[in-house]
Formats: sequence, structure tokens, C-alpha cells
Amino acid sequence: MLTIAAQSLKRVVLPIAALLLFMIGLGLLLTRLASHTWPLTVEDGVNREFAADRTETLSDISHLVSGVADTPRIVAATAVAALVLWLVLRRLREPLFLSLAVIAQALVFYFTTLAIDRPRPAVDRMDVSPPTSSFPSGHTSAAVALYIGLAVVLASLARRTWLKALCWALVLVPVGVAFARMYRGMHHPSDVVAAFVNGCTCVIVMARAVLDRSVSWRPGSRATAGAAVPSTA
Repeated sequence: MLTIAAQSLKRVVLPIAALLLFMIGLGLLLTRLASHTWPLTVEDGVNREFAADRTETLSDISHLVSGVADTPRIVAATAVAALVLWLVLRRLREPLFLSLAVIAQALVFYFTTLAIDRPRPAVDRMDVSPPTSSFPSGHTSAAVALYIGLAVVLASLARRTWLKALCWALVLVPVGVAFARMYRGMHHPSDVVAAFVNGCTCVIVMARAVLDRSVSWRPGSRATAGAAVPSTA
């Protein structure tokens, strides 16, 4: 029998702590141990190529796409999505999952930037640099957690195959954000790859902890693998 505290430690705290240690280790690898090895040696060329290919139209598009993942917009979008899910479904699993995934990635991102001090690309930057390390991309990580998390929820609720596929089109949002952040000179390619690792892992951890109906969070309950939680309707 697991208490709520033990469940939280096992299914949320320990996996997220392990992710944080992995991200810090990856950051140290990228910035120190492997900074002069391939494929990191070609990153500067990729950054310069993005900067050289800038046009007025692409710059305007990148500004809009990057802005989708600004912190105030991510917070607002998460709150609205969670509220709508609760109003429609009348249960807490889905809105709680989405909120926790976004919060978890933000915590991992923040503490990683405290440990890893990576300069931003040596090109003209189109945005004001926030006082955080270039590693990982916070915009990309937040977009991954929110929009891929939302895709997981909506696809699980959809009944038709084409509708499920349409839900997964939300993956294009964080992909667009990642390219926009590199185009605008704010991040190296490895920064956005690491951001996908952070965001996707947080989505997986929270899905296993919150969306998995074989896991019960009721005090005094016993979670049995493969057994669904009985309906209280």
C-alpha cells in the first residue's frame, strides 16, 4: 500500500530529479567534454547559415512563432487549456497532467540553466537575450510540454483515426518554435534538441503518474498494474 507521498516520490519527484541530473550532465558534456567534437563542431556553421538566410518575411514569421512560447503566453495557454478540459470532462486527471508537465519542464529548465552557463550563438540576435544560459531552449521546452501534452490528451479522447492524427499535428508547434529560436540567433541546434528531451520526458513522466488509470492517488488505495480504477459515476 502506497501513501500519496510515496506515490509522488516514486512517480514524480524521483523521475524529474533524474531528468534534471541528466540535463546537467548533458550540458556539461556539450559545453566542456565534447565541445570540440562532431557534430557540435558544425553548430556554428548552422547558426551562421540561419543568420545569412534571413529575410523580412521569414523574420516576421519567426517573431510570431517564437512568441507563441513566450512565458506569459505559455502560462495563459496552459491555464485556459486546463480550465476547458476540466469544464468539459469534469475530472482532474487531464488538466492536472497538462499543468504538471509544463511546471516540471520549467523547473528542470531553470535549475539546468543555473548549473550550465552556455553563451548564445555568435551571430546577430534578433531578440533581447534573457539572463539565462543558452542551454536548453526554454521556449522550445515549454512548447513541447504544452502542445505535445495537449496532443496526448486530445488524441486519447478522439474516437476517429483521422481526428487522432489531426490532434498530433500540434507537434508542429514546438517544431516551429525550435526553428524560430535558431533562426533568430537565440539558440544552438543542440539547445533545442535538449529542450525536446526535457519537454517530452516531463510529458511521459506525468502521463504515467496522472493519466495512467491503473495508478490510484486515493488515500489508502492499492494500485494494481493493469487494473483500471473503478468508475464512481
